[in-house]
Amino acid sequence: MKILLLSGSPRKNGNSSAMADAFIAGAENAGHEVLRFDVAGMDIAGCQGCEYCHTQGEGKCIQNDDMQQIYPHLMDCDAIVFASAVYYWTLTAQLQAALQRFYAIGKPPKAAKFAYLLSSGSDGVYDAIDSQLKDSFDFMGIEIAGRVVANDEAKENKSPSKLAECTALGADI
Repeated sequence: MKILLLSGSPRKNGNSSAMADAFIAGAENAGHEVLRFDVAGMDIAGCQGCEYCHTQGEGKCIQNDDMQQIYPHLMDCDAIVFASAVYYWTLTAQLQAALQRFYAIGKPPKAAKFAYLLSSGSDGVYDAIDSQLKDSFDFMGIEIAGRVVANDEAKENKSPSKLAECTALGADI
C-alpha cells in the first residue's frame, strides 16, 4: 500500500512529528511504502476559491507553489495520513492549507483510507477536527481507518504508549 503522510507541525522534533515517525515505522515494518511531506516547511498557500481548477485547469490548481510536489503522490496513494499539533482547536494552519488544496482534484482517485495523529497539551480540543475530517473524507468517499490523539500524557515526554498506538495504526492501516 502507498501511504502519503502529511505532517503539519512546525516543530520538527515535537510530539506530532514523533507520532508520525512511529506511524511510519509500523507501516514500513508491515510492508507499506510511506512518503512523508512536512508541509510546515513548505510554501503552500490556502485555496483561493478561484475555480480555475474546475473551469480551465482540468483539476490543476493555478497556484504554482510546493503543493505541486504533493499532487502527483496524492493522485497515486492508497491511503492518506495527517499528523498535526492542535493549535486553537484545529489542525495547524500549514496542514489546513494543504487540505484546502485537495479541492483542485476533488477526491484522490486511489485513496481508500485515511488516518490522523493529533497532539495537544490540552484535552477536549479534538471535536472540531474530528467533525471536519470526518465530513471531508466522507465527502471524498474515503474510510477513516483510525486516529490517535495525545494530550497531557504526550507533553514533552513523547508518551511510549501513544507512540505504540501510532506504530500499531501504521501496521494495521
